[in-house]
Amino acid sequence: MSPYFKQLRGRIGHDLLLMPSIAAVIRDAQGRLLLQEKSSGEGWSLPAGAIEPGESPEHAVRREVLEETGFEVAPQEILGVLGGRDFRHVYPNGDAVEYTVVLYRCTVISETSAARDPETKSLRYFEMPEMPRLALPYPMEMLFSSS
Repeated sequence: MSPYFKQLRGRIGHDLLLMPSIAAVIRDAQGRLLLQEKSSGEGWSLPAGAIEPGESPEHAVRREVLEETGFEVAPQEILGVLGGRDFRHVYPNGDAVEYTVVLYRCTVISETSAARDPETKSLRYFEMPEMPRLALPYPMEMLFSSS
């Protein structure tokens, strides 16, 4: 958690925090979707994270994907902006958030030798029929669109 969000949490405790965020849709040559398994036991997710103060959504998606996967990406297009009650989540420690997510389609430019951050347990590409349940209800048609 960034110093900014730690400071907010220090003031509001576990109460609901609206959080601007990004998520990356990264597909391989076979059309499979890249998912990140979280170390915290939350299960599978798109590479995603909060937009920091002063940071553009495009910069945030590049930074978060690099931190969580080791991939340098180029954001190609915004697939949608999602949020509302369905994008509320309560973490194991009781912190409640409601995300407003800018969903980007990204292509991998390169893979770096940078170590992934500790919140990533593993990475794996999935075909639509084998998709695990995700923590947030991203529309499958957005995740697997052919654009």
